[in-house]
Amino acid sequence: MENDAIVKTLIKSGSLHNRRIAIVGGGPGGLASAMLLAHAGADVTLYERHSKLGGRSSAIEGETGAGAFRFDTGPTFFLYPQILRDIFTRCGLRMEDTITLKKLDENYDLVFENGPSLKVTSDIDVLEREIARIDVQDAGQIREFIADNRAKFRNFIPVLQRPFNSVLDLLRPDMLRAFPKLRPLSSVDRDLSRYFRDPRTRLAFSFQSKYLGMSPYRCPSLFTILSFMEHEYGIYHPVGGTMAVMEAMGQAAERLGVTIRLNTPVREILTRKGRATGVLTDQGPERADAIVINADFGRAMTKLVPDRKRRRWKNKFIERKKYSCSTFMMYLGIEGSVPDKGHHTIFLSESYDRNFAEIEAGEMLSKEASLYIQNVCVTDPEQAPAGHSTLYVLMPVGHLRDGGVDWTDETRAQARKLVMARLEKAGFANIEERIRFEKILTPMDWEERYDVHKGAVFNLAHNLGQMLHRRPHNRFEDIQGVYLAGGGTHPGSGLPVIFEGARISSDLVIRDLAPRRGSAFFNRRSRKGATHVAS
Repeated sequence: MENDAIVKTLIKSGSLHNRRIAIVGGGPGGLASAMLLAHAGADVTLYERHSKLGGRSSAIEGETGAGAFRFDTGPTFFLYPQILRDIFTRCGLRMEDTITLKKLDENYDLVFENGPSLKVTSDIDVLEREIARIDVQDAGQIREFIADNRAKFRNFIPVLQRPFNSVLDLLRPDMLRAFPKLRPLSSVDRDLSRYFRDPRTRLAFSFQSKYLGMSPYRCPSLFTILSFMEHEYGIYHPVGGTMAVMEAMGQAAERLGVTIRLNTPVREILTRKGRATGVLTDQGPERADAIVINADFGRAMTKLVPDRKRRRWKNKFIERKKYSCSTFMMYLGIEGSVPDKGHHTIFLSESYDRNFAEIEAGEMLSKEASLYIQNVCVTDPEQAPAGHSTLYVLMPVGHLRDGGVDWTDETRAQARKLVMARLEKAGFANIEERIRFEKILTPMDWEERYDVHKGAVFNLAHNLGQMLHRRPHNRFEDIQGVYLAGGGTHPGSGLPVIFEGARISSDLVIRDLAPRRGSAFFNRRSRKGATHVAS
């Protein structure tokens, strides 16, 4: 693509030498941005408020008399790792030298509350046999579903690889080619009904909308590609946990020259006449030619940028936006193992539609909760002391809101009791008596400890009104010199998408900070206002 060629030429020219870039937040988007911009020659400083990198992709560690348990905090697996591999390659590094991704033989156990239980793999022959236990006719439609979504994915990839700064971007040729296959007015569940007649089969290919914190009955039909990606490319476990990937990215960033400052919260984005000039930390103001914000969008804007300095994204506008669900988390270190359970288990409520409607309403805890359980030690036993295992248990719940669930100690206890009962129902028997370490996170904890706005761990919802140009732009439209990386900007949430978003934002920085004199090539402007930080 022309944009790629321009950026490569700018990097070779050393266009970012002597440019200072501040990155706020050391999550996956911030780390990827730091690597790419340092490789382009910039003087990059990454500020992270916590004592370790990763944000929601970090680890929770629990010391006990038996030894240490280690849990992924949030994301637990990788889809389509080629995007991360490409970032390392572009920086002159080999991902495989520091990161080990193990493709799972079985993607997950899929447990319907009243049966059946399926072992889902990327082997289509096996998948057809498993789905036939629900409906033989549905099983015969799987290959057509895969083929159609392969075409959808191929058409939509170019759209995910570029910024959307206005409604005019919808008229570009790649979008016009992709549009007929997206069926934007259809939901994931409705789109799947073209292939599968049994609601349980559709749920087997649509629960992945949970990765975006959304219901398959409302999530746009584009996102059937999530299920397709699992079956086409498989699911990968990062050996050592997701935190091991964040640590490797941090080490790569430092090798590329990035200065990483842990325990250093940014207190404010400094601006002058609508343009960012630096960041304020506890050590005082620090100058920057550009700032990449990797913190949670809603939280960062309402805390780091005074309302009067934002034109479009005012506090009241941010408040009116739709947000994803949150999660109630239990991290359990147990004695012994659960060898008859897979690495991932998806337990689906018999009343999944009502369950998610109650989550979206957010007024109470759903008694018919679905669960996601990671039993990582069947693949990576080093995550627990010898003779022990870890269980990561996620229950979707509503995000924080007026009139919503009040997360008191009593509510936490009720939620814990509910999860333990549902865990038993999912086939994880006799867990309570074997617990040797336990940690709980509620939506309130997500907001207070991890700076997640409203505790909505999947960020802004991915509905039609909040995608593409309607999402906060990679080149933030309210303040010149500010760029966004993370789930709150285009393309959206999920590790591979966040990495792609970091590349988009980094390329915008590179183009915007390129010298504007010396050749006609460098004088080309990529977007209106592209010279705003090059003074």
